[in-house]
Amino acid sequence: MLSRKGIIPEEYVLTRLAEDPTEPSWLLFAMVWWLIAFSHGDLAPGEGTAVPCVTSIHSFSSAFLFSIEVQVTIGFGGRMVTEECPLAILILIVQNIVGLMINAIMLGCIFMKTAQAHRRAETLIFSKHAVITLRHGRLCFMLRVGDLRKSMIISATIHMQVVRKTTSPEGEVVPLHQVDIPMENGVGGNSIFLVAPLIICHVIDSNSPLYDLAPSDLHHHQDLEIIVILEGVVETTGITTQARTSYLADEILWGQRFVPIVAEEDGRYSVDYSKFGNTVKVPTPLCTARQLDEDRSLLDALTLASTRGPLRKRSVAVAKAKPKFSISPDSLS
Repeated sequence: MLSRKGIIPEEYVLTRLAEDPTEPSWLLFAMVWWLIAFSHGDLAPGEGTAVPCVTSIHSFSSAFLFSIEVQVTIGFGGRMVTEECPLAILILIVQNIVGLMINAIMLGCIFMKTAQAHRRAETLIFSKHAVITLRHGRLCFMLRVGDLRKSMIISATIHMQVVRKTTSPEGEVVPLHQVDIPMENGVGGNSIFLVAPLIICHVIDSNSPLYDLAPSDLHHHQDLEIIVILEGVVETTGITTQARTSYLADEILWGQRFVPIVAEEDGRYSVDYSKFGNTVKVPTPLCTARQLDEDRSLLDALTLASTRGPLRKRSVAVAKAKPKFSISPDSLS
């Protein structure tokens, strides 16, 4: 199965996000305001110009308090910038812009951590195996997908691709050749309504990359992988989430079908997720879809064999059945 992990460990990312970047900003600009007051002579008692650059700054502590006032709010009390120093006005503008940027970054980090789109993707599940079986007289590739949460995925779409190693007529080797797989969908396109577990079906026809796939090709030595991507918008947060899985050749079961898991009880539907990936064997021709299209008699012979099988079993069962009633000799006299 596909798995994606970041290069930076998650613990390091969480630690960095937990740090407050506003404190170093306050200290940095407090040092700048103190240097402006020191260079202008506002810190020397009884000396310097009559009008200071910033009023009521007498020490580094007062410069730090003024830095907090500038970054948090524009309404000042006893400390304010005067028109004596143009540099002080420029620093005031710069600190306000930096404060807005820090607030925007912190808000984005908090929103991303609370939304947790990757956690929502973990509740979108796929069946462990995919199957190939008959549906409406055609060979179909099928898999099951479900959602474990009650909140829905809006505008859910699903895409499938075949990835295999190919060689072009010119002799170029393409190690990861990707081909899209069309899906059978009544509403058109790749959109699905994931209100309950669905069986995603792909009809293997002449336009399918699986047209020449035979049961003998489904082994671990076969260079074949089918990638499935489910993407949609989380209903509660509006963030796009994506869940991915893939099926290797030995994870595709030929001649099996998914068991039903949706049942109606007292006018309500219930889903048995304990049988989500269970399959049962069904009669399926052991040939490629191309061979089945060229010789439809294979399907007729399979249908005839499947109808005769239960009749023979039923006749044997009747022959071995014991009588339900017994006649005693006393009742005949």
